[in-house]
Amino acid sequence: MSTSVDAPTALPTGTWVVDPVHSQVGFAVDYHVGTFRGSFSPVSAKLETNPDGTTTLSGSVPVAGVAVQNEDLAGHLQAPDFFDAERTPEVSFSSTAVTTNGDEIDVTGDLTIKGTTLPITVKGTVGPQKEYMERPYFGLKLSASLDRTQYGLNWQNPLPNGDPALADEVTVTAELFFTQA
Repeated sequence: MSTSVDAPTALPTGTWVVDPVHSQVGFAVDYHVGTFRGSFSPVSAKLETNPDGTTTLSGSVPVAGVAVQNEDLAGHLQAPDFFDAERTPEVSFSSTAVTTNGDEIDVTGDLTIKGTTLPITVKGTVGPQKEYMERPYFGLKLSASLDRTQYGLNWQNPLPNGDPALADEVTVTAELFFTQA
């Protein structure tokens, strides 16, 4: 049974850890015939909100946890052409600023992919705080777009007409469900 708690759109104070079973990080990139999608698991993340409202969010996913519809492609994503899992086994994020306005949230921070760290802002919404199995929880839905080539993900296979088979812009999404630590 789920029940709502007061202040449904505010970030609750305290230390919160992600529930890896119900959380996911995904990506989508345009490909020559449509949009290619994949995801990473398990997700590891922690959110800390102090009584003064200052908040930090950090998290990571293992490169070896990338899931796509084709096993050969999953293996190729581990190679140096893409994530280079042997030398850079995880993708990580650490916030530098978190702002909320009602249920909207902007999180600015440093995203590290393939050993390259760049600033990024992810935007999204804060879900209402609820209780399940006598434990409080809430969710964040976040997304951002990035240029994969800025992180060294440069693989490309030109089509016969010369157009690139894979777009440079990638949309990253995260649905994170937090429980109190």
